[in-house]
Amino acid sequence: MAADNLSLSGIRLRCPRCGTGIDAVDCPACKFSIVINDGIAHALPPESIAHHARFMEDYERIRESEGRGSESEDFYLELPYRDTSGRHREQWQIRARSYDYLVRHLLDGTDRGSRILDLGAGNGWMSFRLALAGYRPYAVDLLANDHDGLGAARHYQTRLPNLFPRFQAEIRRLPFADGQFDAAIFNASFHYAEDYEASLREAMRCVRAGGVVIISDTPWYAREESGKQMLAERRAAFQRTHGVAADSIAALGYLTDKRLRRMEDALSIHWDVHRPWYGLRWAMRPLVATLRGRREPSKFRLYVARKGA
Repeated sequence: MAADNLSLSGIRLRCPRCGTGIDAVDCPACKFSIVINDGIAHALPPESIAHHARFMEDYERIRESEGRGSESEDFYLELPYRDTSGRHREQWQIRARSYDYLVRHLLDGTDRGSRILDLGAGNGWMSFRLALAGYRPYAVDLLANDHDGLGAARHYQTRLPNLFPRFQAEIRRLPFADGQFDAAIFNASFHYAEDYEASLREAMRCVRAGGVVIISDTPWYAREESGKQMLAERRAAFQRTHGVAADSIAALGYLTDKRLRRMEDALSIHWDVHRPWYGLRWAMRPLVATLRGRREPSKFRLYVARKGA
């Protein structure tokens, strides 16, 4: 994606550093420049890079250790319906069911050709699927590597007339002018937010009046204590397995009803909650946990908020 292709994508940009509208890639106010490299628009200001450097380093290290990504193009083309690596099949089964529900029910009535923000796009699998379905996705992620980040989207080029635009950017400092998208989807990414109200507000800013913001595949707990225990268990497991606790930023980690209500009050929105069917085994998890004396397991739901006029 060359600099001129950004304008051809029909999107108006704004400086992620100071919020000034920009015609091309250079900010006339603070002199920050969005750099286009290997088809990815790098829109992280220096202070954002410094703030997230440790998180990105730890996250990439953990993802590599977990065997994320593949050398095979088929791996990416089959997602989320088939994990050809065989390493994370259960996770991809959840992603597939969430995605199918999202397209069939939450984007139902959204015109093909609509612009959709894929927030936390990772390797771009959801943007790829949305593009195949006739939408115009814009992929956003902190990671730009070729294995598990935005660079991995190169595998989709042979299946699409034009590869969707990709932006390395911070979710709470998006490089887009106001009100241009029909939907914004937090793609298994909202729990990485440090400030969930600020991140949600930024997504809402980018969506047009009447558009929707959707939170997908972020864990929910009925009790705050369960979420805190999950985070403690995860830190210990990461430290033991990967040598890092992955706690360099104070990420949200999970949702509760109290947190959802707080966002409703702060942004004057209403959440519509959707509960896809993830299978009997998933539905039985709470009972199994109770019988075994374990903490409450997470649940996945889809949360939809519509932007008012």
